[in-house]
Amino acid sequence: MSTKMKSPELLREEARIKTAYKERVKPAGYYSWFDPGNLFVVHEREKILLKALRQHGRDPLAGNRFLEVGCGSGHWLREFIKWGVSPADVTGIDLRPDAIAIASRLCPSGVTLQCSSGSALNFQDESFDLVLQSMVFTSVLDDRMRQQMAQEMIRVVKKSGLMIWYDFFVDNPWNPDVRGVRKAEIKRLFPGCHIELERVSLALPLTKMLAPWSWMTCYLLSRMRFLNTHYLGLIQKR
Repeated sequence: MSTKMKSPELLREEARIKTAYKERVKPAGYYSWFDPGNLFVVHEREKILLKALRQHGRDPLAGNRFLEVGCGSGHWLREFIKWGVSPADVTGIDLRPDAIAIASRLCPSGVTLQCSSGSALNFQDESFDLVLQSMVFTSVLDDRMRQQMAQEMIRVVKKSGLMIWYDFFVDNPWNPDVRGVRKAEIKRLFPGCHIELERVSLALPLTKMLAPWSWMTCYLLSRMRFLNTHYLGLIQKR
């Protein structure tokens, strides 16, 4: 288990993140499954990730222990259960008690949920086969906290395991509480690891505009890559 003491700077960053999430209110239904743009992004991401997991011998997923760092309301937890991971092998952690409460209500019984920080994971070394972070690192502006989170992910994943990365690499000029994570920084965060990244997720405002009219147009534009805003990939210890 991690024995790191939290510095005042890290505690301030955690408090800032909690406040930022409370103030970051999207319109009702912005991420709804009934929104064609959101549905397109989720389905494309699902297809690409499942293909990558299969190529790395993770088919089937039954028997894998799965951890999500920054699980929010538990979307990814439920996805991996849908894909075959037993609820008893699924763990999610998040800083925010309100997010954990929603995840507890929505996830099946058996899922382990903890209100804690990704910078100090309360798990033994090499406890998990799969460790995911999705849209978490970009919400952390403190470089030291980003580094600690990456070190903790490396620590708790098995030598034969996989870390899954999904996050955006472009900055959002309208949101000062996030900062994109580019490929060079990912390599610095996970030194000595084998990293496979793919540019995915057509820019969401564009997708939301086009998807109600033509999924094929969204698909073709997403194949151009330069209009995509996120990296999705797998990271392995060497």
